[in-house]
Amino acid sequence: MNLTTQKRLAADILKVGVNRVWIDPERLEEVSDAMTREKVRQLINNKVIKAKPQKGISSYRSKKIAQQKKKGRRKGRGSIKGAKGARNPKKEQWMTTIRALRKDLKQMRDDREINTTTYRKLYRMAKGGAFRSKSYMKTYARDHDMLR
Repeated sequence: MNLTTQKRLAADILKVGVNRVWIDPERLEEVSDAMTREKVRQLINNKVIKAKPQKGISSYRSKKIAQQKKKGRRKGRGSIKGAKGARNPKKEQWMTTIRALRKDLKQMRDDREINTTTYRKLYRMAKGGAFRSKSYMKTYARDHDMLR
C-alpha cells in the first residue's frame, strides 16, 4: 500500500514536512482511498492524519556545562586554546607591574624613604623594565644605598 500521495497532500495542508505526517496504522485502508485534498482534509479533521510534534534540541547538557564553567570547572590545560599570551596579554602584564611599581615609588617618596632625585632615577629604571616586581625594586634601592 503506497501512501506517498496522501502523505504529500497532508504535509502540504498541515504545513509540515512529509516526515512529520502521522497516519493511524489501524485506518490505512481509509487513507489509501483518499486521493483528493478534500478527503485528506476530512481525515485530518477526524484525527486519522496528524502532524507529529517538532523535535527540539535539548539544552540540558549545554546549561550543565555553563553552570560548571561558572563555578570555575573545565579550565584545565586541555581546555586552553590560543597562544601563551592570549589569555593574559603581555601589555596587560606590563601595565599591572608598572602601575604597582609607580604607586610604590610615590608612596616611598611621600613617606620620605627616598628623595626626589632617587625617585626620578628609579622611575626611569622602572620604565625601562629594570624591575620585575616591587620587592625586586626595593631590594635594588637598599643594595645601592638609595633609601634614607
